[in-house]
Amino acid sequence: MTTPQIDPDQTSTVDGDTEDFAQQISDSVSSFLLALREIAREADGSRAISLLLLEISQVLLAGARLGVQQDFTPRLEYQPDVGPEADVDDMRLRLADMLGNVDTYAFVFDPYVPEVVASQLSDDLTSIALDLENGLRHFRLGDVAEALWWWQYSYVNNWGNLAGAALNALLSVVAHDRLDVDNDGELEQIEAAEAALDNKGS
Repeated sequence: MTTPQIDPDQTSTVDGDTEDFAQQISDSVSSFLLALREIAREADGSRAISLLLLEISQVLLAGARLGVQQDFTPRLEYQPDVGPEADVDDMRLRLADMLGNVDTYAFVFDPYVPEVVASQLSDDLTSIALDLENGLRHFRLGDVAEALWWWQYSYVNNWGNLAGAALNALLSVVAHDRLDVDNDGELEQIEAAEAALDNKGS
């Protein structure tokens, strides 16, 4: 199967600053995609939550940088063909198996239309990956304008919201893991102190 090629004469030109910005976004996207696949491949549940929390936080910074830019404009009415989407089914299944009972979570998709949505972290992470990877294919074929437009559009329309919800869910897992343990320790200390007072009184 041949890789689609974009005619250089048909690509819109961008200035040097925009090209540098696109390269920075591309680096962030590439790093996230590589890390997500590696986390799924290692299937180390004890480390996965904290690593996913870190990687999503970093890619959300790239998204925020896209969000504050003036709207990018695609060069064509329809996206040019950059080949088939990446196969992420195996990664999704590995993530779902690794996350286990914390895979399913609930979030509010639009805080101004407060409707609780049930979802799976494994599904949302792979959806984010597909959005980012699509823009990366445009970028690697030299269509910087299309890549920036897609990353920005999909950030506002989909993956930014999903990444924010996933980040909140993962943070909740970390909080429960640490704070619940701390509370258990405090309860044990209180019980021990009460027992000591009872003994003194008898």
